[in-house]
Amino acid sequence: MQMTNRIGARLQPLFVSYGAIAIALASTLAVSAVARAEETTIKDPGQHPSYPIEIEPHAVLGMGDIYGSTGAGVGLRLSIPIVQNGFVKSIDDSVAISFGGDFLHYSNCYYAERCGANYLLLPVALQWNFFLTRHWSVFGEPGLYVYKGFMDSCGNLAPCQQPSDFGIGPAFAIGGRYQFNETVTLAMRLGYPSSSIGVSFL
Repeated sequence: MQMTNRIGARLQPLFVSYGAIAIALASTLAVSAVARAEETTIKDPGQHPSYPIEIEPHAVLGMGDIYGSTGAGVGLRLSIPIVQNGFVKSIDDSVAISFGGDFLHYSNCYYAERCGANYLLLPVALQWNFFLTRHWSVFGEPGLYVYKGFMDSCGNLAPCQQPSDFGIGPAFAIGGRYQFNETVTLAMRLGYPSSSIGVSFL
């Protein structure tokens, strides 16, 4: 019985991660279909909203197997445009520096269900935006992240393992936005070490 519980605890993060990926792929297909139905603006440079900073509070899913399970939490991302008319002058794109912080809680570890750990992730990335239509845009984000781990709880019978104290790793994401108006968007991101969904303010 105990072995079955441990196997179930190990498999649960996989189900959550694959479920999130399936939802993200379905959302991407839906976005593509809706974007095709709108008038395309990608070939008209400079048509996107001009803003000094994007402020994005969001909910976070930690899909990187950092502490034996999928983590969940909240975070904040700030993006500052550095090139308003992007790297490709013939399309409507822009480039920003994106950085922020995510706080995630992991509820179990590799060895037992009674372990827990918290992580602070500090990502920084180059964000390349492509404005497809008046409402839809997509982006890619290569970068790095710094993390700090804290042990949260440990049962008396659980052979808990301390989380990694400090480190740095590669970060990457693809995402999209739905523009409600000139200043508010729905922002979605699928990547490593975390994925997110939230509302951004331009």
